[in-house]
Amino acid sequence: MRLQELSPNAEIVSKSQARIVNVAAAIGLQNVLKSNLGPKGTLKLLVGGAGQLKLTKDGLVLLKEMQIQHPTAALIARTATAQDDVTGDGTTSTVLLCGSILQQADRYCREGLHARMVVDGLELGREAVLEFLKNDFAMVPEGVGGKGLINDRELLHHVALTSLRTKLEPSLADSMATAVVDSIQTIGDMEESEQSAPLDLHRVEVMNMPHSTYSLPSKDSTELTPTACIPVKGMVMDHGARHPGMPTLSKNCHIMTCNVSLEYEKTEVQSGFFYSNANEREKLVESERKWLDERCRLVVDFKRKVCKEGESFVMINQKGIDPLSLDMFAKEGILCLRRAKRRNMERLTLACGGSPIHSLEDMEEDMLGYAGKVSEVTFGDDKFTFVEDCRHPKSCTLLLQGPNNLVMAQMKDAVRDGLRAVKNAIEDGAVVPGGGAFEIAAAMHLRNKIIPEIKGKAKLGVVAFAEALLVIPKTLAENSGFDVQETILKLEEERASSGLPVGINCTTGEPMLPADEGVWDNVRVKRQSLYLATVLSSQLLLVDEVMRAGKQMGKPAGGAEGMM
Repeated sequence: MRLQELSPNAEIVSKSQARIVNVAAAIGLQNVLKSNLGPKGTLKLLVGGAGQLKLTKDGLVLLKEMQIQHPTAALIARTATAQDDVTGDGTTSTVLLCGSILQQADRYCREGLHARMVVDGLELGREAVLEFLKNDFAMVPEGVGGKGLINDRELLHHVALTSLRTKLEPSLADSMATAVVDSIQTIGDMEESEQSAPLDLHRVEVMNMPHSTYSLPSKDSTELTPTACIPVKGMVMDHGARHPGMPTLSKNCHIMTCNVSLEYEKTEVQSGFFYSNANEREKLVESERKWLDERCRLVVDFKRKVCKEGESFVMINQKGIDPLSLDMFAKEGILCLRRAKRRNMERLTLACGGSPIHSLEDMEEDMLGYAGKVSEVTFGDDKFTFVEDCRHPKSCTLLLQGPNNLVMAQMKDAVRDGLRAVKNAIEDGAVVPGGGAFEIAAAMHLRNKIIPEIKGKAKLGVVAFAEALLVIPKTLAENSGFDVQETILKLEEERASSGLPVGINCTTGEPMLPADEGVWDNVRVKRQSLYLATVLSSQLLLVDEVMRAGKQMGKPAGGAEGMM
């Protein structure tokens, strides 16, 4: 019995029409993101319902911010965002590759080839390309393996630069790449027992800073640039001391990170204190004040015990400190910050050393951290506290400065991708030549070595996969303003004659050696993109009916109106 007989309101697209609908949706989404690929890609200006503006060329931001109504396009967008969740990059490439595979496979399906045969060929091609990537194309620098790659600063800088230049202006990308590598090397300096653990990017705090609040002059010029990304090997907190008498600059500081209450607390259960005259009330207040003063005196005595001449004491508390206690600490020269964020408390112990103190009776000197300088910077009504010059920091802060909110949003999205790119390279222990070099080499490998060995109709699926891979170098050439066919022919001829990885120079349009130019991609990004795009394309090709047959929302099931 057909579905229409069971549900007359069902909307059905069958057989070849279903494939045409899916392919059209994939190509449509591909055309939207196509112009954003590579360092020469264009920008998109997104306008929200309330007039909000967002300027970006990041594929993840576009897919998340756009309202996609077509079900197939929405499925491809969700798959591409899953790619970003796993690897941090490759969103646009996944969409382009998925659309290209469907476009190439549709040519053979229109000629009568069954979709199952095409899918079998696509899977054969994918496995061959992944094996080629693993065994022949992924490059491990000489004398470096595993986490040892973290010491190769030049290579990591090129990896970060390759990622950032696809999303930002070249001059800004250059300065941000240096800051990104500094941050990764700071958090990656682990003990031997921790070498096998993955890098935790939550140790890097990314903070927007008002322009000219805190700037480091460049080596060649003392002028401040309107955009900057400044790494601080320590912590920056977006609040300062709550007492005017406390020092704004302290050096050789003992850092006490604690989670103790130094103010009046309400009882955990509902209760009350009753008194019959003013004297009893005064005794009650005096007893509470005495309890707090004793706790503050413990901190003061501890400070006098551990601090030698020329040393300072800084107390950063997650809970509150009342004004009288702050006054007592200010007279002793202690810098106090109260109500610090929990995530900052965790990063502080990583940056400065020591351990959190949860009870004032258990204070020991080895529980304190150390910072060479703690300073308070005021900008307008905002205060920032910088904890710097730590001995062995394992956490750091990236300060982003920009002329306006549009540029700041771009920088924040890009720095996340740059951090993930460098992290991926370290954990992979290998890199892949970029600039379309891998796609050119993989397509030629399929044509020359894999396709001649395959028998039957599945060969056509491998041919379609080989052609689909070329969408990346073709799009790079098109976005750079060069003739697509001429550029691809030059790359293939150069690859055939030299046997070296050859990519496209987006400035000249000529073939280049990515290793010489410092253009490197991540192994896991390529691997994940190939896998996701092929699996999704195969599933969409095998769809023979698209049906909307669910219950109508907001109407009673089986109602008279629903059956009309």
